[in-house]
Amino acid sequence: MSGIVVVDQRADWPANIPGIEVVTAWDYLTDESMTRAKRSRIYNLCRSFSYQTTGYYVSLLASARGHKPLPEITTIQDLKLAESPSVLNDEIEELIQHSLARIGSAEYILNVYFGRSIAKRHERLARALFNLFPAPLVQAKFVYRGDEWRVETLGPIALGEVPAAHHEFLYEAARDYFFMKRRHPRTKRDSSRYDLAILVNDEEKEPPSNARALKAFEKAAEEQGFDVEFIDKSDYGHVAEFDALFIRETTAVNHHTYRFARRAAREGLVVVDDPVSILRAANKVFLAQLMERHRIPQPKTLLLHRGNIAAAARELGFPCVLKQPDSQFSKGVIKVESEADFKRQTRDMLERSDIIIGQSFEPTEYDWRVGVLDGVPLYACRYYMAEGHWQVVKRNDKGAKQEGNHETVDVKDVPAQVLKIAVDAARAVGNGLYGVDLKQFGKVVKVIEVNDNPNVDFGVEDLVLKELLYRRIMEYFVKRLESRARDPVR
Repeated sequence: MSGIVVVDQRADWPANIPGIEVVTAWDYLTDESMTRAKRSRIYNLCRSFSYQTTGYYVSLLASARGHKPLPEITTIQDLKLAESPSVLNDEIEELIQHSLARIGSAEYILNVYFGRSIAKRHERLARALFNLFPAPLVQAKFVYRGDEWRVETLGPIALGEVPAAHHEFLYEAARDYFFMKRRHPRTKRDSSRYDLAILVNDEEKEPPSNARALKAFEKAAEEQGFDVEFIDKSDYGHVAEFDALFIRETTAVNHHTYRFARRAAREGLVVVDDPVSILRAANKVFLAQLMERHRIPQPKTLLLHRGNIAAAARELGFPCVLKQPDSQFSKGVIKVESEADFKRQTRDMLERSDIIIGQSFEPTEYDWRVGVLDGVPLYACRYYMAEGHWQVVKRNDKGAKQEGNHETVDVKDVPAQVLKIAVDAARAVGNGLYGVDLKQFGKVVKVIEVNDNPNVDFGVEDLVLKELLYRRIMEYFVKRLESRARDPVR
């Protein structure tokens, strides 16, 4: 993807950076060669982004042409709301207080150049502000009121407002941004049709895909015409530069993975996992009601609150299972054996959530896991219970885990009723990639839960399909992208 710096006057950007073309805003808007240019990144450095100005139209028409502008129109609009406290998350608020703690004056101005600050002590704050409002040049004015620093103004600045002493640093920051270092260095391929970001976390102990699976995804994506980049949470400000986002880090609602998904969806990327799927699958209370509404069989399930504990205990009987709404990987799921234990555990859980889940205990030797993509079964596994335990994963008090065995099964060999109910459950949540957990009792099949962000590990879920598993997931991205190209409104 080529890079184009757009300025009001050619003299506004004297730096000569190999591989980067510099054009005036008027040329970008009116020159037919700019209209026809494909796969271009547009770095909009115009003096004003006010509504219907030239700078505004550069970002607006870049999006219409299929280019990737920085800033996006949505970012320009967001910057108009930037002084609203609700726009800044708690993490950034804390960073502001920490970064400015040693400032002696009552106000401070921070210039952010492509996500960097000339003052190294403010680099983290500069990156955080850029990630929230991705624009090439941003200025934040902070004032100290009461006992804390507050944002007074936050918005784009013109090149002419950058102090002369900052110019060399600005050009250095721009070069670093234009040619940012890859997590997996590679030669850019001219044949690439699309740009795919895969969000990962190298520090995660139990990621949804192991290292060999990630390499297999990369290979399959490149074969489908993608240029692939592995990103992490520090790359939030770069999301809009891609055509698609594949999240291979464990998702949660109050987490950067959800913010990535939400921003990507808002910017028009094809996203797996999409933010709606994350919201729905993350909450067991929602899933219980969703399965009930769609008449999808599940164990006897009750919504527990402080007013129905005694009645629920009688109805569920013992043993039974209690679930925290955001439980995952067997965490936050407890088996209780007695009424006294039931009351104690529900009391503790209801301190964290006003509603929790109670289910009848229905033991099996294994759980089915059916991977469903776009409403079609993709893979199937039997996950066996950990030895001497009632769950697939057994954890001790120190967090160490013991897993049961697994068996990957050809989809055509899975009982038809298991597949049908898995597909029905997945479709109730959305049309993305899901892992549906089920229990089978002869001809009776019940859904335990539907997971977004399901495990796809080399040597487990891919044992039957091999590389075809990874290719089918990448084909899904291509299908969605091509569909949007035909019908941009979708």
